Amino acid sequence: MSGTYLVSVGLSALILLGIRLMGSPKTARQGNRLAAASLLMAIFFVLYSNQILSSLLLWAAIATGGSIGYLLAIRVSMIKMPQMVALLNGCGGGASALVALIEIIERSGQMDIFTRTSSQLAFLVGGITLSGSLIAAAKLDLRLPQKPVVIPQAKFISLILLLTAGVLAFVAATNLVPETVVLTSSLVITLSLVLGILFAIRVGGADMPVTISLLNACSGLAAAISGFTISEPLLVAVGAIIGASGLILTKIMCSAMNRSLISILQGNTIVCTDSQTITPTVEHRSTPGQGQSPAELIRNANSVIIVPGYGMAVAQAQMQVKKIADLLEEKGVDVKFAIHPVAGRMPGHMNVLLAEADVPYEKLYEMKEINPCFKDTDVVLVVGASDVINPAANTAEGTPIYGMPVLNVAEAGHVIICNLDTKPGYSGVENTLYSMSHVSLLPGNAAATLAKLASEISDPSCLENGITNAQVQTSAGVLKEARSVIIVPGYGMAVAQAQMHVKKVMDLLEQRGVDIKFAIHPVAGRMPGHMNVLLAEADVPYEKLYELKEINPGFKDTDAVLVVGASDVINPAANTAEGTPIYGMPVLNVDQAQQVIICNLDTKPGYSGVENTLYTMPHVSILLGNASTTLENLINALQGGRSDIPT
Repeated sequence: MSGTYLVSVGLSALILLGIRLMGSPKTARQGNRLAAASLLMAIFFVLYSNQILSSLLLWAAIATGGSIGYLLAIRVSMIKMPQMVALLNGCGGGASALVALIEIIERSGQMDIFTRTSSQLAFLVGGITLSGSLIAAAKLDLRLPQKPVVIPQAKFISLILLLTAGVLAFVAATNLVPETVVLTSSLVITLSLVLGILFAIRVGGADMPVTISLLNACSGLAAAISGFTISEPLLVAVGAIIGASGLILTKIMCSAMNRSLISILQGNTIVCTDSQTITPTVEHRSTPGQGQSPAELIRNANSVIIVPGYGMAVAQAQMQVKKIADLLEEKGVDVKFAIHPVAGRMPGHMNVLLAEADVPYEKLYEMKEINPCFKDTDVVLVVGASDVINPAANTAEGTPIYGMPVLNVAEAGHVIICNLDTKPGYSGVENTLYSMSHVSLLPGNAAATLAKLASEISDPSCLENGITNAQVQTSAGVLKEARSVIIVPGYGMAVAQAQMHVKKVMDLLEQRGVDIKFAIHPVAGRMPGHMNVLLAEADVPYEKLYELKEINPGFKDTDAVLVVGASDVINPAANTAEGTPIYGMPVLNVDQAQQVIICNLDTKPGYSGVENTLYTMPHVSILLGNASTTLENLINALQGGRSDIPT
C-alpha cells in the first residue's frame, strides 16, 4: 500500500509540474505534454494496481475515448474552444457520478457510511457539473440565449431542491437496504441535474469565463470525491489539484470583473432597456491626426496597441488582426497587444486565438502591464472588445461594470474600434468611449472590418470611393503618424476572426517605429483570456498585451487607440451613467487617447443597451463593417501610404 501511495504522490507531482510549466508561453507545450503523459501513466498505474490490465473491455473503452479526443483535437476550431472546455468539464463531472453510481449498484451493501456519503456527494457535484456544463456550452454555441434567463423564485426553488437532495443523500448514506439506496441515489442524481440547469441558465454570456472556471473546479472536486468512493488515492489527489486550480482561477476572474461569485451565479445583471446618454469625463492629450481616416491614423502611428476581445473570436478575425499587425510592423510601427484577464469566454481565450494567428507571445501584454502605456501610444486598435475598455467602469456607479478594471484605451492618442455595432456590451452600460473625439468607429463584422482596414493601410489606392472607405483611409493615416498606438480588441474581433489582421496592423506599425500595445479588458470576449487566446493564435507577443489596470494610465499619452469589435468595455458612459448596468464597471480609458479608431459592425448600443458616447466624440473615427474586412483594408492603407481619397 505504501508503494501505491508513493507512486500516486510522484504522478501528482508530475501533473503539478506540468501545470506550472503551462504558466509560461515558452514552456507551455512541454507542460501540456508532461501533464498529459502523467495522466496516461496514472491510468495505466490504476489498471495495474487493480490487476485489471487484461480486461479487453477496458482497453476498448480507452481506445474509444482516445479516438474521440483525438478527433475533437484536430476538428474543433479555436472559436469553438470555450464550448469544448465546457463539454470536457461536463464529461468529467458525469464520469465521476457514473463511477459512484456503479459502486452503489454493485456493492452498496458492503460499503461503509463514509463511502456511501462520498458517493452521494459525487452524485450531487457531478450531476450539477454535467448539466451546468451542457447549458454553458449551449449558451456559448448560441443554441440558448446568452442573456440570463429569469426564472421566477429561482433562488427558492434551488434551495428546496438542494435541501431535498441533501435529505435523500442522507437516507441513502444511512440505509442498508440496497434497493432503497439505489432508488434514493437515482433521485439525488436527478435533482442534481436540475440544480445544474437552474444555476447555469441564469448566467449571462459575458459571465461565462467565471462559470467555466467554476465548473472546472467542480469537475475536479467531483473526481476527488469519487476517488474516496472507490478508495483510489491517485484520483483524489488529481481531482483536488484540478479543483483547487479551478477555484483559484474563479477567484481571479471575479476580481477582474469586480463582481462576487454569488451575484454572477444568480444572474444578478441589470440590462438597460432605454439607452442613457452619458457625458464623457475622460480627457485625452491633443495630437495631430484629427480628421484623418482610421487607416491613416494607424499608418502614421509610431506605436499601436491592439486590444482583442470576444468579438474577434466570434468573427474569427485573428488572422486579419495579425495581418494588420504585420503591415504596421513592416512600416516600423511598435505594435503591442493588450489582453484583458477576462477577455473571451475561457481563460487565455485571446492568447490561444492570437497564437493560432502566429502573433508572437512576447507582444501580448496583460492589463496591469499595458495600462500605463496607453497614454504614450499613438493608436489603439480595438477588435471586438467593449466592456473591458469602457471608461464608464470608473464612474457608472450602481452598474455591473462599475469598479471593474478596464484597459485605459481612451488615454491613447487615437482609438480605432472595430466592433459589431455601437450597442452597449453585456453590462448594458453605454460606452462613452464611442463618442470621444479621438475615437474612430468601424462597426460591422470584425473580420470584414479589419480586412478593409488592412487594405487601406497596405494599399489605399485600391479602395473604392465612399464614406466607409474614406474613414478607413483616415484611420490608417492616424495609425501611421502615431508614435504610440493601443489596440483594444473585443468580442467583435472574435466574431470576425480578425486577430490575424490585428497582428498584421501591429507588425506594420512596429516597422514604422510605432509603439504598439494591446489593451485587454478582463471581460472582453466570452471566456477568461478570450482575447489572449485569439491574439496568441495570431502570434501577437504576450508582452504587448496589457491588462486593464496596467494599460489604463497610458491612454492619455497615447496618440491613437484602435478598437476592434469592442463596445461596453470602452464606453465612457460607465463612469457617469448611474442606474445602468455598465455604471461603475472598470473600462478601458480609450476616450483619453488623442485619436480613437473604432472598427465595429455598426453603431448600435451593446448588450447593456446604453448608447456609447464615445461614438460621437470629435476625436473618434468609426469604421463600420466586418472587422476582418475593415482591418484588411486598413492593412492595405498602411502598406500603400497616405490615402488620397477625401474624407
